[in-house]
Amino acid sequence: MARDCVGRRRERPANPYNVPMDGKGEKRGVAILGSTGSIGTQALEVVEAHADRLRVVALTAHRNHRLLEEQALRFRPLMVGMVDEPSARELRRRLQGTGIRVSRGPESLLEAALHPDAHIVLNAVVGSAGLPPTLAALGAGKRLALANKESMVAGGELVLRALREGGEIIPVDSEHGAVFHCLRGEEMRFVESVVLTASGGPFRGRRREELASVTVREALAHPTWSMGRKITVDSATLMNKGLEVIEAHFLFGLPYSRIKVVIHPQSVIHSLVEFVDGSFAAQLSLPDMRLPISLALSYPERWGPPFTRTVLPELERLTFEEVDREAFACLDLAYRAGEAGGTAPAVLNAANEVAVDAFLHGKLPFLGIEEVIANVLEEHNPRPVCDLRDVQEAEEWARERAEDAVRMKAG
Repeated sequence: MARDCVGRRRERPANPYNVPMDGKGEKRGVAILGSTGSIGTQALEVVEAHADRLRVVALTAHRNHRLLEEQALRFRPLMVGMVDEPSARELRRRLQGTGIRVSRGPESLLEAALHPDAHIVLNAVVGSAGLPPTLAALGAGKRLALANKESMVAGGELVLRALREGGEIIPVDSEHGAVFHCLRGEEMRFVESVVLTASGGPFRGRRREELASVTVREALAHPTWSMGRKITVDSATLMNKGLEVIEAHFLFGLPYSRIKVVIHPQSVIHSLVEFVDGSFAAQLSLPDMRLPISLALSYPERWGPPFTRTVLPELERLTFEEVDREAFACLDLAYRAGEAGGTAPAVLNAANEVAVDAFLHGKLPFLGIEEVIANVLEEHNPRPVCDLRDVQEAEEWARERAEDAVRMKAG
């Protein structure tokens, strides 16, 4: 159980997912937020493969107006949105006469999330900018296919509150999607723990002293997944897994002591659920994000044919290892922030965003990422999260402190 902002105890719902839509009749309208990123482009592949069931009604991007223009002309949504205003002006000029409306600024994310023809909102925005459209989509009673883990990390209590009013969440992250589908038909009282698997990233097996001099290029060379730059670095530090732990806490209502992480280098078992009788359920597939995206868009159905078929004899072996928590301290920082609660996860996430950006731009060494985050968390006194402003103020404070810490290390 968790405490709300006025101290009253409330029960978290045993099943946080509301009754799914039946999908009968006309095509399901899909709004994709972050359509030019890795998840967004793969989501469009899924939509195209199931054009008899799905149609694109809205697309948004940050500043890649050329790719968004191509997507708009190919899928003919009713609207497109560009967060970066100069890019939006260029896109509007290029789409003149097409009948496609162009929205601009951060408000375009909300406009797409609230589009009346969108039954499903796939939130693939990078960073905590995804929280407002997450809340908007749920508030409008829509299905939220959630690929923006920062929504749950920074504003998990707000998301659960919005979820109680309507809408539904289907997680798109391969790990949470796997847990979600392992729990179909199960009662949470029979669940002992959730086990999130991690590939170990490009530096699996390296000792801490060997990480001091790793380069950006090395950090971006993920062994099994093709992802954006920020999430790839998060995978290298294991912060990505830490954020997923916090997300799992809110999605499935389990205490942190019952959310575990193991290294699984093959990235075939995407997560496991352990039951009180000692048995496990697991979801297996080759690493291809189009599967969890398809599952989120098709639920409660399953649509074939598969994008990638898993042939069991070809897998050869599946192995597991303990996490080296001394070498990859970001995982424990995430557990610490999650246990502290309130604004601490939002501070963790914001500090991480600043530190990763500094590393990518050569302003911070690899191990400096965790050092900056640890320093900011040490200075923070967590407060309850009562509304969106509490999250935004905590993030603003954390970014300022993290930027100061980066400057001190660079100096």
